Amino acid sequence: MASSMDSNMIKLQSNEGDIFEVNPQVLQQSEVLKNYNSGVEDDVIPLPNVNSAILKKILQWLTHHKDDPLLTEDDENREKNLSDISPWDQDFLKVDQGTLFELILAANYLDIKGLLDVTCKTVANTIKGSGPEEIRRQFNIKNDFTPQDFLTQMYLNMSNWLVVGIF
Repeated sequence: MASSMDSNMIKLQSNEGDIFEVNPQVLQQSEVLKNYNSGVEDDVIPLPNVNSAILKKILQWLTHHKDDPLLTEDDENREKNLSDISPWDQDFLKVDQGTLFELILAANYLDIKGLLDVTCKTVANTIKGSGPEEIRRQFNIKNDFTPQDFLTQMYLNMSNWLVVGIF
């Protein structure tokens, strides 16, 4: 019986060469992986954009959410409630910033809408209420405006506001 179970497993290969055997039911949340059916038992699906640690986290998320309904296009287009993250997902996403962004990239690459949704909400919650300088500091974004550039931009913005009649 184990051999028939093994033949149903799908093998995923991280960009580091590690192989993960996964039940196809677990992959239903991924538009890329759910329809993979090569008919050859030993086929391995290479995932060149996903390292082993991130693939392990993604499989953990997929396993937990395997019975969840798939997000529809209507779900994607509706207004997002940033506080609508389950306690399990909140705990799952208590990771460092680098890991969070790698999860976002991998969820996008594998078209896992639910994971992409909660990871992006987590980032949005991180920056909600923060000013530009704080956001730059949080994400190591260089402010490449010189003081002169900043003043020029402010002048142009104020000129536009005056033309429109805001001031």
